[in-house]
Amino acid sequence: MTLPSAQRCYQVVEGTWPPAARRRVGAWTIRLDASNSSRVCSATAERPWTDDDITLAASTMQAAGQRPLFMIRAGEGALDDALAQRDYLVKDPVNIHAVALDRIATQRPPPVTTFEVWPPLAAQAEIWAAGGISAGRLAIMDRAPMPKTTILGRAKDRPAGTLFAGVHGDCAMVHAVEIATAFRRQGLARHMMVASAFWAQGQGARWMTLVATRANTAANALYASLGMEVVGQYHHRIMPEDSLDRPTDRP
Repeated sequence: MTLPSAQRCYQVVEGTWPPAARRRVGAWTIRLDASNSSRVCSATAERPWTDDDITLAASTMQAAGQRPLFMIRAGEGALDDALAQRDYLVKDPVNIHAVALDRIATQRPPPVTTFEVWPPLAAQAEIWAAGGISAGRLAIMDRAPMPKTTILGRAKDRPAGTLFAGVHGDCAMVHAVEIATAFRRQGLARHMMVASAFWAQGQGARWMTLVATRANTAANALYASLGMEVVGQYHHRIMPEDSLDRPTDRP
């Protein structure tokens, strides 16, 4: 079986982690959101662009109270170079992982280790908050229109981990995997991933996908151990803070 392509996974990200607002402005799709989550606060090129188009996108984001941020996908080296010339900084290089669900959904986690929960419990919100996943990101989960769930992980009879999963077409995507500090490196994240795979199969999905920052070596190692393969990468370019009060055209 051929794994979902990076292009397909971009669509799954969009479908399972939707912004509060989406605008077509010139050459761009511009996503606006109060969460500060890069996936829903960035601009992507939808057709050939010019330097003036970059200025237009940056101005639009600034007018909306959002720091200009562009997503750089495969084959967009020219955009990457143009933003670098404007001193935009690289932000959040990520790996896109994918695997067939039947490679993960082989044996269910031990009893009372994982639970499918919707809407998320207060205990899950507390775990996310401790890991820097704010109420704005919980709002993204709440408005996501597709089949979705959270997985609550328990250890030593306590809430210990949580994640969000949604299905777009035949692909499930996992977001916001968080384990409470006291319970890390004890196998709970693996159990939660397996539980989400069984849930996704029940929704008719064939594939498990997710994105993880390349800097998160522990997470990338876990996903590789589950049989997930890197099918693509992307990163963002963000306007430096000291440029925010300047005109957005090139110096």
